[in-house]
Amino acid sequence: MSRAKAFSTLLVILAITVLAGYFVYPQGKAIDSFLPWRLGLDLVGGSQLIYEVDMSGVDFADRDPVMSGLRDVLERRVNLFGVSEPNVVTSKAGDSYRILVELAGVQNISEAIQQIGETPFLFFAEVESVEQVEVPEELGLDFETVDQPTFRPTELTGRYAKKAQLVFDNVTNQPQIFIEFDSEGSELFEAITERNVGQPLAIFVDNNLISAPRVSEKITGGQAQITGQFTLQEARELVERFNAGALPAPIKLINQQTVGASLGQDSLQKMIMAGAWGTLAVMLFMVLYYWGLGLASVMALGIYVILTLAVFKVFSITMTLAGIAGFVLSIGMAVDANILIFERMKEELAKGSSRALAVEDGFQRAWTSIRDSNLTTILTTIILFYFTSSFVKGFALTLLIGVLVSMFTAITVTRTLLRAFAGRLTTNPGRAGN
Repeated sequence: MSRAKAFSTLLVILAITVLAGYFVYPQGKAIDSFLPWRLGLDLVGGSQLIYEVDMSGVDFADRDPVMSGLRDVLERRVNLFGVSEPNVVTSKAGDSYRILVELAGVQNISEAIQQIGETPFLFFAEVESVEQVEVPEELGLDFETVDQPTFRPTELTGRYAKKAQLVFDNVTNQPQIFIEFDSEGSELFEAITERNVGQPLAIFVDNNLISAPRVSEKITGGQAQITGQFTLQEARELVERFNAGALPAPIKLINQQTVGASLGQDSLQKMIMAGAWGTLAVMLFMVLYYWGLGLASVMALGIYVILTLAVFKVFSITMTLAGIAGFVLSIGMAVDANILIFERMKEELAKGSSRALAVEDGFQRAWTSIRDSNLTTILTTIILFYFTSSFVKGFALTLLIGVLVSMFTAITVTRTLLRAFAGRLTTNPGRAGN
């Protein structure tokens, strides 16, 4: 690449960096209204809820899919109420299944509990036994004997609900709820209705009997109607909740707490200051040790920081203290690539190569080391991201993005700078290659 072309490429990189810097810096700009920084619970405060999942009615082989479905349902439910990017994490300890819900920015914990707790648990139940009981007649003191069935839950739950909608009875105009099941739920519903022809099939929502219509024939197609003494508002709310996601298993709140924003803001300020001083120390070392080459690495490092922060914001990465720690660590790793390149360049200069040739050969010889070291880090971060949870996952994600961007800046930005100023950048006086 000619020096003129290198200068042109450098100008493009600088223009992109300036735009990215404007995009990153929060100052009440219009762009921040629809694409703001996303900060985690430990930085802005909020509510933390821990639920225990009742798996007594779920087969052991189905428990992992149920937990996955439960996490998805809770995320959709919270998003429906305007809380974006909730952190919903599942865990298992022995026979105990739990789910952690973190709602950043939600200080009203009772509201948060209501948002999560109102997601219904629906299941169908078939007759287990029939008992005759006496009940008083509506008028008078005489009693009448009626059949009172008891029900046992079936495997058909809200886990298999595909969608719900509000309909009205053609005769009475009473509101009803129409539910359509997915393919697996359709098969279950068909089998249940087939073995209960002539018997009532009960529908429970949150352990409350909603309706118990009698099955007249086997029902295919995976569609059902819930009838009951609903008001229009009650029916609408149930439809909204089902569409947000009916719970695949019952949950019980066992712990709740509110995290204040002041502690998080203090931690954020300290983390930013630590990162800033650490970055300045690295820049100072590079300048003192590599002189003119160090100035190129300082410029490349500044571009790296801005571009990485822009990636975080564009992809709405939720920043936590652990995530910021991963980013700060990636800054040091970004400098490692420059050090490898500069040391290879010094070796080439010591052999008598021209500066332009030393730049190209230095990059070529350093590339395999840069590639291999970064690939091992990338592999580690991917493993951490997929096999851990909570703050460790945030740390792994920011570190992964940082490493990827650092490879770009080392290969493109630093190389372009050295090509453009190959004749002017020098190593520290008195060191090899001067």
